[in-house]
Amino acid sequence: MKTFLNWLLRGVLISTALIVIVAVLQREKLSRLMAVNSLFSEERIVENFTQMDTMFETVALSTDTSTSNELARGAALDMPAGYSTWATDRAVTGIVVLQNGIIRYEDYPLTAEGEEEPAASRRISWSVAKSFLSVLMGILHEDGTIPDLDAPVTQYAPTLIGTAYDGATIRDVLQMSSGVKFDEDYLDFWSDINKMGRVLALGQSMDGFAEGLDASFAPAGEQWQYVSIDTHIIGMVIRGATGRTIPDLLSEKVIAPLGPTAEPYYLTDGYGVAFVLGGLNLTTHDYALFGHMVANGGISFGTRIVSEDWIVESTSPSANTTPDQYRYGYQWWIPVGATEGQFMARGIYGQYIYIDRPRGVVIAVNGADRGFRNLGVDDSNVEMFRLITESLD
Repeated sequence: MKTFLNWLLRGVLISTALIVIVAVLQREKLSRLMAVNSLFSEERIVENFTQMDTMFETVALSTDTSTSNELARGAALDMPAGYSTWATDRAVTGIVVLQNGIIRYEDYPLTAEGEEEPAASRRISWSVAKSFLSVLMGILHEDGTIPDLDAPVTQYAPTLIGTAYDGATIRDVLQMSSGVKFDEDYLDFWSDINKMGRVLALGQSMDGFAEGLDASFAPAGEQWQYVSIDTHIIGMVIRGATGRTIPDLLSEKVIAPLGPTAEPYYLTDGYGVAFVLGGLNLTTHDYALFGHMVANGGISFGTRIVSEDWIVESTSPSANTTPDQYRYGYQWWIPVGATEGQFMARGIYGQYIYIDRPRGVVIAVNGADRGFRNLGVDDSNVEMFRLITESLD
């Protein structure tokens, strides 16, 4: 009888411990879900965008910041008329303007509560991260790891066989032309993009989410439509081709050679897979540092990171967009009216790296703009970037 009671007591203790562990884990997931729901609220958005590592699982992109390439400073630029109003209206949190690799303007108009050094804050990239992955793909394409951009994505990510991505090529997903149905409406709670955000917050699998997509609106390669999950597929292809993680590869081949001033990090899902389509966090200075490398034909402070040929190919308007749309390359945007060598990385809520290669200009912007989807906002942003560029002539 005593032995039975001992075993019973032990079972109760084990069950209680398991219940406590599950409760703690669920509380953490619930906390993350609540963070997602308030991520873009007016009273928290500025602060949230500088401390994403407190709300999501993350992984560092290891690099030696003691040997960082801090950009030199030149004569201060007089910003064009209307700049101050624009920066206020667009809730700009950080801006760095470069001319030929020299900082001509730097400012951090909004400061999060408790933020002592805004210039040192790592800020969420959102879809600007896509252009970083484009550079990584270029490196792997040119070194022979992924030699054929017209190979099917299932060659490197066989778990996509039988999904909506079966039949899409690497070039298709680089150009956002997979034909996969994916609702990108940020204002619809039940949209695919917001379901994906909850997958991330709850520690579920991004790969599993992508593998669950089974509907298409057009055959792969025929129509362009911005589908953020396409970028995750690029990540799956790279991981399948190399057997390595994106943070590990990006650290080695792009970030460390850039010499950033602060250690970047990625948001991850519950399996440690980087949120490559929008989860990169760097300082505004280091976004500008990346832009300088691209504007300089793939060379950063004498170190070649990617070829000039890839920079030209990836930023050319090769996707099948319509004349009234911004044009698109390999995870890079080309705004309406752009001439050769003018393009940008762009993310929601006002994240940009605008590049004008002929003029040697890079404008890195971080923002917390809750009105980013309003009619004409993108065009007004591009117009301000052009005004700033022209004021440097």
